[in-house]
Amino acid sequence: MDTITYKIGSKTFILDRGKAEAAFAAKRVINGRETPYFNILPLKYQWAYDLYRTMKANHWEPEDVQMQRDCEQWRSKDISDVERWIIKMGIGYFSAAEGIVGDNVIHGVRYYATAPELKLVLGRHAHEENIHADSLVYMISSLGINPHEAEAMFESIETIIAKNEFAARSAQGLRQGLDMELTENKQLLAKNMFIYGQCIEGTQFYGLFGMILSLYRQNKFPGVGQMFRYTLRDESNHIELFRNLLMDLVEENPDIWTESFRQELVALMREAVELEKAFIRDCLPVNAVGLRLDEFLQYIDFIADRRLEGIGLAPINPGVKNPLPWLAELMDIKKEQNFFEGRVTEYQKASALQTVRDDEL
Repeated sequence: MDTITYKIGSKTFILDRGKAEAAFAAKRVINGRETPYFNILPLKYQWAYDLYRTMKANHWEPEDVQMQRDCEQWRSKDISDVERWIIKMGIGYFSAAEGIVGDNVIHGVRYYATAPELKLVLGRHAHEENIHADSLVYMISSLGINPHEAEAMFESIETIIAKNEFAARSAQGLRQGLDMELTENKQLLAKNMFIYGQCIEGTQFYGLFGMILSLYRQNKFPGVGQMFRYTLRDESNHIELFRNLLMDLVEENPDIWTESFRQELVALMREAVELEKAFIRDCLPVNAVGLRLDEFLQYIDFIADRRLEGIGLAPINPGVKNPLPWLAELMDIKKEQNFFEGRVTEYQKASALQTVRDDEL
């Protein structure tokens, strides 16, 4: 039956089933049905809606995390210069980097996505980057760090500048108004998804995350560490979002996935790894406070290969092992004990509990 008829009182309504099915069939990652209406149903990309619900269930607010102990430690003589430097590098870098990622989601990838459920989850992604940026403001104000110093780190430290330039090249290339029927422009979008999802959020964020969570594991800066735990959990969803999006884009547009393009992606990951390793050497210039530089450098190799294999590309360092397996344990967040009040704060609804497997790290 091509139509469905409803008679309500003296009125008759005829619904054209064919038009509805045609609209569903026209849903695509890009170059899909253009419509001014944000009609999510019926879902074509079920994974996107499921991931949106998981991300929503993971919602957290920076002010829910107590910072009293962090402030006491920051002022105490028990904290070394290296430990303070790691925290400053974390805050200085991420205070702006999170915004760069969020801006790219909105003005780059989401701009070209045409299926409403993809726009929905990408909007949530950008919202979470806002929360992360807000958490850095909360950390800076709580610890009494001069915000101009944080900005100066972002503007002056060469390894941070290099990472930002790496990100900016892709964002600037993916300007709005490109003809997405052209293969080269579709490849620009796919490359952007790969750089931001697998190279930046998926690899370049992880060295410093690991250092800060290593301090947290030693009962140092519990508030900062807790916020980075929540942030890292969010990032795992962002990585999966961009991975699925890239895979669906390639499936619908096989002209993207040429041998030369795949080689270009691997080369970009190599560049991202080298930039991150140089940055890690600035974050941890000496082995200290139970942190080993070589472990974090190896961890970046491990993470990078997981990202490449996740999209069907060959690893750069086959067989490299994870030197920091405890990170997976810190990522399994179901409920957290408030640091001072002794109350349990739920940051995930029971119907949408999410854990991160070790192979995802």
